[in-house]
Amino acid sequence: MDRSIAMRGLGTLALCAVVVGCASVTPVPYSEMASSAYMAPDKSDTSGRVPYRYATQVDWRTYNKVILDPVVIYRGKDHQFGDMSDKDKATLAAYMQNRFADKLRSRFALVTARGPNTLRVRLTLTGAVANTPVLGTLSRFDVAGAVYNGVQAARDGEGTLTGSVIYGVEIFDASTSRLLSAYVTKQYPGAYDIKASVGSLAAATAGIDKGADAFMAQLN
Repeated sequence: MDRSIAMRGLGTLALCAVVVGCASVTPVPYSEMASSAYMAPDKSDTSGRVPYRYATQVDWRTYNKVILDPVVIYRGKDHQFGDMSDKDKATLAAYMQNRFADKLRSRFALVTARGPNTLRVRLTLTGAVANTPVLGTLSRFDVAGAVYNGVQAARDGEGTLTGSVIYGVEIFDASTSRLLSAYVTKQYPGAYDIKASVGSLAAATAGIDKGADAFMAQLN
């Protein structure tokens, strides 16, 4: 095949990727999450990563222990898993459980009983998008895709044909069950994170990593 024809073909694929990449999943305030009635659009979040939030005034330094509930896979009609298999959902939930537990151990003692100075954290996996095989990676190297992904990287936006993860976080005072904070977040890797474009769930797990870091930053 003529090299110029091949390059034009790849360019066309990348342009298609741009169109698909722009039509990404937008989180909703999931109706069957217990805290959904409390959350409101977060106008202070310009990144779009945390579109809905509920917050109270909390001195997080007064807490030194945490209960981490098992991650819930959301079953409501407004879920955003598309046609993702139950196996992949379970894989992401298990990864999220382990990743958040590891992060929390760096700041809190993980416990199983309610008590003073103890938080309870509930994570609800509400949606995810898998990577598009092959094209997701190729679009980082094609000229048209490189331009688009460069712009997205500069503004911390999503790359072309790259997966993502959406989940809810609810934080309670364990001794009183009072809701302290809740939010819905969409997380995804950097537009030029090539490693996160290889493997169907690589972008979603990279998003969980980023989300866990942001979660801990809130509690410090």
